[in-house]
Amino acid sequence: MLDLLIDKLHDTQFLTMTFAAIAASATAYALISPMFAGDGLARRMKAVASERERMRQRERERMNRNEKVTLRQSPKQVVQRVVERFNLGKWLAQEEAKEKLIMAGYRGHAPYVTFLFFRLVAPVVFLIATALYIFVILNLEQTMTIKIGICILAAWLGMQAPMLFLKNAISKRQLSIKRAFPDALDLLLICVESGMSIEAAFRKVSVEIGSQSVPLAEELTLTTAELSYLQDRKMAYENLQKRTGLEGVKSVCMALMQSERYGTPLGQTLRVMAQENRDMRMNEAEKKAASLPPKLTVPMIVFFLPVLFVVILGPTWIKVAAYMK
Repeated sequence: MLDLLIDKLHDTQFLTMTFAAIAASATAYALISPMFAGDGLARRMKAVASERERMRQRERERMNRNEKVTLRQSPKQVVQRVVERFNLGKWLAQEEAKEKLIMAGYRGHAPYVTFLFFRLVAPVVFLIATALYIFVILNLEQTMTIKIGICILAAWLGMQAPMLFLKNAISKRQLSIKRAFPDALDLLLICVESGMSIEAAFRKVSVEIGSQSVPLAEELTLTTAELSYLQDRKMAYENLQKRTGLEGVKSVCMALMQSERYGTPLGQTLRVMAQENRDMRMNEAEKKAASLPPKLTVPMIVFFLPVLFVVILGPTWIKVAAYMK
């Protein structure tokens, strides 16, 4: 069975057919899934409400049993033991990683411990998997120096994999916030001009914007809580701009801090900021649309033109082949 698997891994035709089948299935799923995707907001809200009710019931039962209730997320015991045993907090600790974890939406001590654990485990896993594939399965006919170099490169990629995961999560989160932020500013402007305080406005906007961007709703809710208990309200705005890492959010936070310090009205400032963020969103969409033709050049040359030549010249080639016989 193992020999058959190894032979299949060396079979170029089998691998090509497998990857082609995966690509075709993924393309079909991407085209068909939007047709069956309905409005899932009501379903998600219902699921959240039912889960909230179950959590409330569980907490009531635990409190009735006089158990200790905690809201702090704790890491897995195995992960915690590995991090403490190898003292990873000293050797792999990075202040930049903590900031990136917060920007990616992973708050608390548990995600940081998990990140340190994977910084240790990922290079070892990549190294062992690459060594098994090169020396056992593939049996690469190269010098030992090249094989060792490939293994070292795989271990380096394993070290970078957790950071790449964080960067990808940050990009997705920032994109969601960036798309919904101008609409949130419009809602915030309406709330402020109606006479609400800034805390009540943030709380109302966080509830309304949740259907469009969950990360933005989380950040606004956390900012509302910080405005309520922090002694210096300026810290709440600074924390918001650090957690998001977006220039548009930073400019709005600066305007809010100036309003807190000098007592300037927020209405006109928020109106200007909303228009600027909306223009930034439109400029980014126009930039992506303008960069689409150059990006399509290579796929068209590689995928479309060969198929077009086959469709146009195929019948002629068949007739020529039949005439030659």
